[in-house]
Amino acid sequence: MAGTLHVVSTPIGNVEDLSPRARRILAEAAVVACEDTRHTGRLLARCGLASRLISLHEHNEARRVPGLVARLTAGENVALVSDAGTPLLSDPGFLLVREAVARGIDVRPVPGPSAALAALVASGLPPYPFTFAGFAPRKAGKRRKFFEWLGELGHSCVVFESPRRLLATLESAAETLGERPVAVCRELTKLHEEVLRGTAAELTAVLGARPALKGEIVLVIGPP
Repeated sequence: MAGTLHVVSTPIGNVEDLSPRARRILAEAAVVACEDTRHTGRLLARCGLASRLISLHEHNEARRVPGLVARLTAGENVALVSDAGTPLLSDPGFLLVREAVARGIDVRPVPGPSAALAALVASGLPPYPFTFAGFAPRKAGKRRKFFEWLGELGHSCVVFESPRRLLATLESAAETLGERPVAVCRELTKLHEEVLRGTAAELTAVLGARPALKGEIVLVIGPP
């Protein structure tokens, strides 16, 4: 019999959020496919686990898939994780899952932390329907079109962003979306967790006054 591909959610900051089931799957898997073996290795060490790791990231996923599918076909169980949260959501893993499904291999989710959902429920904005849009484009023109597209949806949208580009992204959102409510969720589940609420223009002013911006950031943009 073929093995099982487990898509395992891992903590986005607080290690206590790793579920007992996820811990067991990671311990029992023949191999854990992860974005960064050093990062996942530290997580497993903190949990007292010593699983075999193999890297699976955007630069090598296409090359890794055949070997991992061969292991699954041979009856081994494989756990797929990202650096934090739920794999595939702006993280590697889709190519592997798609190929496993095409081969008739059992794919099982191991639910748990998700930065997108954590931000959505903490934002105070309407939780459904919502659109998860991944990272905003880096170039100004494409970013403006991105927010024009989101503006046409008429419901809450969740966007990932880096601290380096946050102010530029908020400025683009203010230009295209106007007075729509926005929540900036930073360092969720971590020591310096923070949720700021206001319009994109208001939050640009507040965050622009800070000497530096750090941490993992999720934007939630509410409906008009």
